[in-house]
Amino acid sequence: MSDTAKPSFKDNMMKYLGKFSGSRFVRAIMGAGYSIIAFSIIGSMFLVLTVLPQVITANWFVEFYNATIGRFSNMYTVIYNATMGIIAIFFAGSFAYNYADIYRKEENLLLDPLNAVFLTLMALFIIVPQLIWKNGATIFVDILKKGNVVSGGYGVSGSGLTRIGATGIFTGLIVAWLTVQIYRYCMKHNLRIKMPASVPAGVANSFSAMIPGFLIAIIVGVIDAALIILGTDIFQVLYIPFSFISAIADTWWGFLIVIFFIHFLWWFGIHGATITSSFYQAIVLANMADNVKGGFHVFAGDPINAFVTIGGSGATLGMAIFIAFLARSQQLKELGKLELVPAIFNINEPLIFGLPIVYNVKLLIPFICAPLASGAVGYVAIATHMVPKISFQQPWPTPVGLSGMIATASWQGFVLSVVCAIVAFLVWFPFIKRYDTQIYKKEQADAAKTAQN
Repeated sequence: MSDTAKPSFKDNMMKYLGKFSGSRFVRAIMGAGYSIIAFSIIGSMFLVLTVLPQVITANWFVEFYNATIGRFSNMYTVIYNATMGIIAIFFAGSFAYNYADIYRKEENLLLDPLNAVFLTLMALFIIVPQLIWKNGATIFVDILKKGNVVSGGYGVSGSGLTRIGATGIFTGLIVAWLTVQIYRYCMKHNLRIKMPASVPAGVANSFSAMIPGFLIAIIVGVIDAALIILGTDIFQVLYIPFSFISAIADTWWGFLIVIFFIHFLWWFGIHGATITSSFYQAIVLANMADNVKGGFHVFAGDPINAFVTIGGSGATLGMAIFIAFLARSQQLKELGKLELVPAIFNINEPLIFGLPIVYNVKLLIPFICAPLASGAVGYVAIATHMVPKISFQQPWPTPVGLSGMIATASWQGFVLSVVCAIVAFLVWFPFIKRYDTQIYKKEQADAAKTAQN
């Protein structure tokens, strides 16, 4: 018999999840997700300035607003449209850059990440125009549809070209993936124009992208033309699965599943928030943009940090305060004091790895159930219109209360955020109290043993 033990379920899970989170595609999505956070927050902050009179309705404030900062409301809208209105370009371009850069480093290929960005934008704008097949030829759409003017093939609304806004993020991602793969194939098989060594690198890189560029234009163009003949186009086809996934994620059970996986992965020591957000980032951004236009989605913006993981993954803010001031064991009391300030800004790695929560069976239930409880409360409050829908993106470290107020631009959002934090603590309380007692008894026993020696 072999002495080699079979890998446990935990070992296998760690292996496959680690391989998945370390894949090039996921790493590139993560990089793209990080890069667009600033744009979504900037756009949201200027959008807040346009809706202030709707939040603070007192006559004196409305008059003050109209006489001062309200004079520039159109400029705030322009800035919003320059961020969220073209967010698909930022996302697709960033993904292409990160994806090409990863291949360049790991496969030692002559890929220029900047070329990948430009090639992706070219491919994206091939499919942005809306065309139809009529009388044996493709023609540009020229109609008025659902309040959006579609003229010369470009769907335009008050926020600019509709297909390069938040609704185009998923399509931009797929187009960027295809573009980089074609570019990579060409470079790997030397399908490029080679310039003499004396030619400057910038010029050489430009010419090296010419053959891949032609291939990308032809492949994307042919696919789009074939679909147009069939009565659709690439954008509409790729938007179907995105819409389906988005609809599921926006349900109460879909929302809770997202929360569950974040914390289930975290318990194994894998950054669940980073992995799951790489998939739902496009959904919440699109939903938030739709909320601004009059739609209604609960899963929009950043509901996780506003109403679920208050204090960090596991919704540990209340628990951190409890152990800092009321823990009996010295270990938890000192850890709580260390975690107190970071917890206010939704950072809780000291608790995740210091308590510890990772691989700690005694704290698995509250770590998963506390955010599920706060998430359920947050979902119901917004779904029943007790609290306004999320239309703004708050920075993720925003403290409790303020995060909910910014996300919903309402005092109700402030109250809901605080209530969610309290609900999460009520789930944590019996478990952390028992855990504290166990550690306290062990400390007492160790102290008594030391005294005897």
